[in-house]
Amino acid sequence: MSETSRREQILATAADLFAARGFHGVSVAELGAACGISGPALYKHFASKQAMLAEMLVSISERLLEVGRERVAAGDGDPGAALRGLVDWHVEFALSRRALIVVQDRDWESLPEDAREQVRRLQRSYIELWAEQLQALRPGLSRAAAHAGAQAAFGLLNSTPRAGHDIPDAELRELLGSMALAALGVPAP
Repeated sequence: MSETSRREQILATAADLFAARGFHGVSVAELGAACGISGPALYKHFASKQAMLAEMLVSISERLLEVGRERVAAGDGDPGAALRGLVDWHVEFALSRRALIVVQDRDWESLPEDAREQVRRLQRSYIELWAEQLQALRPGLSRAAAHAGAQAAFGLLNSTPRAGHDIPDAELRELLGSMALAALGVPAP
């Protein structure tokens, strides 16, 4: 297994454990055992458990922004298409990475300050990406209102770990996507 895929496997396992029991509720030994290695062997891949949390949350924030920019570009200047792409991407993220949403909500304070600032900066850029498209779609919308609208959509979409336990993901994907688009005022294609 390559170093990159091993790190990714460790981060995915850590996200699941942190989501289930909290950052402070998981020991390095338990995390190592869940990954099939000794706890101390984790230090070959990460400097500390906090470094693991930092990489987990920074990397997903980078990915959200990266793919978000790609979706806006694919909209080819049509803000409705760009917002549909952004909503589709965020729904995909929310359904496939539920644990990361829980970890960020619950374990934010355990994140080192420098990583917290990096995540905040990336998230502000991601919000701005959405807000710009909202303002292009609805020219009379203020910047503050566009930001609030984007954050409200995230609230809806990021509720995924706490909602829809009895709904198949395909149905939940459609429900969340259509609700977010309606809340944003995005017309059907």
